[in-house]
Amino acid sequence: MIICLETATNLCSVALCNSAGVISLRESHETKSHASMLTIFIEEIFKENGIRARDLEAVAVSKGPGSYTGLRIGVSVAKGIAYAASIPLIGIETTLSMFRGISGNKKKSPEIDKNTLFCPMLDARRMEVYYAIYDANGNTVKDISAEIIRENSFINIPESQKIIFFGDGAEKCKEVIKRTNVHFADDFRISASHMHKPAFQALKDHHFEDVAYFEPLYLKDFITSKPRKNILGK
Repeated sequence: MIICLETATNLCSVALCNSAGVISLRESHETKSHASMLTIFIEEIFKENGIRARDLEAVAVSKGPGSYTGLRIGVSVAKGIAYAASIPLIGIETTLSMFRGISGNKKKSPEIDKNTLFCPMLDARRMEVYYAIYDANGNTVKDISAEIIRENSFINIPESQKIIFFGDGAEKCKEVIKRTNVHFADDFRISASHMHKPAFQALKDHHFEDVAYFEPLYLKDFITSKPRKNILGK
């Protein structure tokens, strides 16, 4: 069994998986709930299934890109479990997890063919997003990057190819992207359950992270905002 932690966005999600699929799932869409809910969800799932961390084959965590604070909390908890239980730590790219989530639900749709491209997008504030592009088989067409979306974005992709945009960064791009043959999957929601397949593939391949040195994939530096009020009242 592998416990999967998803904290790259506002969603706090924990899934316990075995090789066949998801056994237990806990999620909260409440903003900034990661610090308060993540360990509670883990404890509830352990208790529900009568297991301890040492009974796991590994712990998997969404490693980014995404929210700086969310990623930091998720990775810290995952590293703590891995170290304390002496089990492997698996890091899953958030965009790959998202692709697995949508392709698993959409594969049988008549709207999708073997030439369809998938573009998971994560909000990076203003008109910037973190995104990658995958083909229908999960092969990387464009590596993860942080970019400002403009009218001419994706112009290098033939318009004969359908692109499906999804994730919390896709909504704000609707009015900007002028390219034809696009589809926005508004009903997509990120979840730790999407990590099932890539996590077990990493376990099979022994693709583990170094618990001591593993860091999230932030893509860009964290910038604090300037306080509006002087804390000294001046």
